Amino acid sequence: MQFKEFNFHPRVAAGISAAGYVAPTPIQDQAIPPVMAGRDVMGLAQTGTGKTAAFTLPILHRLEQGERSVVRALIIAPTRELAEQINNAVTVLGKQTRLRSITVYGGVNVNPQIAKLKRGVEIVVACPGRLLDHINQGTIDLSRLEILVLDEADQMFDMGFFPDIKRILGKLPQQRQTLLFSATMPEEIRGLAREILSDPVTIQVGNTAPPVTVTHAIYPVEQHLKTPLLLELLNHTDTESVLIFTRTKHRAKRLGEQLEKAGYQAASLQGNLSQNRRQAALDGFRDGTFQILVATDIAARGIDVSQVSHVINYDITDTPEAYVHRIGRTGRAAKSGDAFTMVTSEDGAMVRTIEKKLGTQLERRIVEGFDYTVPAPKKDQEFARPPRQPQPRKIKPEAKPASQVNSSNKSGGHKPDSRERNPSALPAGPSKRQVRRASSGHR
Repeated sequence: MQFKEFNFHPRVAAGISAAGYVAPTPIQDQAIPPVMAGRDVMGLAQTGTGKTAAFTLPILHRLEQGERSVVRALIIAPTRELAEQINNAVTVLGKQTRLRSITVYGGVNVNPQIAKLKRGVEIVVACPGRLLDHINQGTIDLSRLEILVLDEADQMFDMGFFPDIKRILGKLPQQRQTLLFSATMPEEIRGLAREILSDPVTIQVGNTAPPVTVTHAIYPVEQHLKTPLLLELLNHTDTESVLIFTRTKHRAKRLGEQLEKAGYQAASLQGNLSQNRRQAALDGFRDGTFQILVATDIAARGIDVSQVSHVINYDITDTPEAYVHRIGRTGRAAKSGDAFTMVTSEDGAMVRTIEKKLGTQLERRIVEGFDYTVPAPKKDQEFARPPRQPQPRKIKPEAKPASQVNSSNKSGGHKPDSRERNPSALPAGPSKRQVRRASSGHR
């Protein structure tokens, strides 16, 4: 099947051709017809399957006809990076339609967002927190909304956005088309789907299975030797672009710095960075400026880089679904990829759970020539936070007695004298003592 068989509006079809799309992916093939027909859809698909275009193209097709300068489609995503990625797809695929879109998320100045919303847009791609701010402040009008998309719903649940999502849903028109996409489908997501979807079409692609083009390997190692082993792997492995996952933001930052010191073109992507720095890291990884990107799971949602040759789990995942989601970023577009996972003695239970999920045992590897016998330091300093510098205490000036305060005011302090208060006042004459001294001086 080819895209032309969907009979998109000519301007949308022009955008598809300009983007180089020819044949739809399985999720696109199954989702586009019901979405174009106005049906609610619940889609289960992992990263890299093409689900962004699966809902973007039908939205552009529908909005090409009808009112302009009002918000008619709302797409909610868990992270700023994913919101930007979706908006970029809207911009590229909808270039000929002249439909206008905006990204709405926190961490940046709200005023440009308000100004653009006032000028009028048809598509809003938003993160829940900042969107709720706009709703509460009355700076966005969603009364004529026609289509709602919840993308990466499982990640929004993991990040604690469900209360915000439910408040947002309460502000939207009841008559609308709703699309829900998720990489995994825990019971909480199914419950939400039952609440907000009306007679939905359910689409499941891939059964959250990892790409068959990915080779898996487990590297047993003690925690204190992970970084030396990582450097050894990078030094002896033919890599292109490497995506490294850590469990915490602080570890991602420190590991990125250590890789830079070792001579690698590396950057970290984690929540403490400003939006400009996060975008610069992501853009640099896409265009090859950075060979290595160290990221947390949450920050990595929205990373869509087809040239990733290796995914390295510096820290193992908390769930088998998260493992599949991580390694799904390599082995794309029929290219081969490698997934390396460093595991400690404490990770055995999760390794067995992942193997059960995959239906196969993961290969254990030992790096020849690497010294696994180096003892752990008495105190782990590798990822220790730098001590806070002591702040000098501010010494408060002692309060002056009232008599000193009065005398200082009289002697030309900040309190103005009578002449300053009344410039027309005459200067006081000399005192009697001054007169006596002056007369005695002439004797």
